[in-house]
Amino acid sequence: MIWKYEYKKICIFYKTYFIRYALILCTLFCYGQKGQVYTFSFYNVENLFDAYDNPNTFDDDYTPEGRLQWTTALMHQKTEQLARVISRIGVKETQRPPAVIGIAEVEHKNLLRDLIRNKLLAPYNYGIIHFESPDFRGIDVALLYQRDHFLVEDQKAIKLELTDPKTGYNRTTRDILVVSGYLAQHRISLLINHWPSRRGGKVKSAPHRMKAARLHKKITDSLMRKYPEGKIISMGDYNDNPNDKSIQWIQGKKDNQAFFNPMKKMIRQGIGSLAHNDRWFLFDQLLFSMNWSKDKELFHLKTAVFNPPFLRTKRSNYHGYPFRTKVSGIRLEGYSDHFPVYAIIGLSIE
Repeated sequence: MIWKYEYKKICIFYKTYFIRYALILCTLFCYGQKGQVYTFSFYNVENLFDAYDNPNTFDDDYTPEGRLQWTTALMHQKTEQLARVISRIGVKETQRPPAVIGIAEVEHKNLLRDLIRNKLLAPYNYGIIHFESPDFRGIDVALLYQRDHFLVEDQKAIKLELTDPKTGYNRTTRDILVVSGYLAQHRISLLINHWPSRRGGKVKSAPHRMKAARLHKKITDSLMRKYPEGKIISMGDYNDNPNDKSIQWIQGKKDNQAFFNPMKKMIRQGIGSLAHNDRWFLFDQLLFSMNWSKDKELFHLKTAVFNPPFLRTKRSNYHGYPFRTKVSGIRLEGYSDHFPVYAIIGLSIE
């Protein structure tokens, strides 16, 4: 009886797989005779640190003498784990890893160099865009992109300053990374975000994320004025759900909407990218400027959370949660406390 059950599961899998491909190919056919598909993704990798103490940041836990007894060997294990994940995002739909992937919670550029040199990613000729941010923990956002598909024209990091309500002093957090370039002949600007956390509670910390949202709007308004035909994708860990005020702010009002958020319906369906206290949150999102919906040459096909079984916790207390990084002696288990999110982009070719 077991083999019949397994056979049924295989049939269901291939049926689903065929339907997914049929929908993508049908969409491409409707927009053009030939086409290609690309994956754009975002992944909060949960504390990709080296094993050396930086006296200017709070990274003491990630040292051999620290609470986690973090070593260079564990760092390499972490990199290997992340390469495994990235190499599989969107592969079912596009047959290759993401053309573009935003990264959050990386300490410095050398760690990203090690990541893209991994045997699973090296064949795809990834480039790196990274700026050191003044974040107190020393973690930054970054962008990896396949040089064969995405041509970078401009890159900059925009500082986000926050005011501490107790002291009145300004403090800095992660930058918003802004990268503009071309996919084929189409100009795309990317914003990579890791907004202020909910430390101290959602309500108390909300003004910090609203400040990030206002800076985000200032950046995107400038891009839209300068390149009215250019498209924008905003991606990141916003530390807010699609229905929270900060995300609604960057989307704009219904009569003057700047972005559409294909992930808004997911949160209503109980789909999340991270979990806490038996509740799912969808902090990791991709938003698209409205002109994506009007273009018949370059267009959004689907958006999803990448959560295959190997990324999910199997322990009963946290069953189904993201399988986060856990140090077990000299062995590293898990990947991240966030699932990656991704979008499939269609490009018609005349």
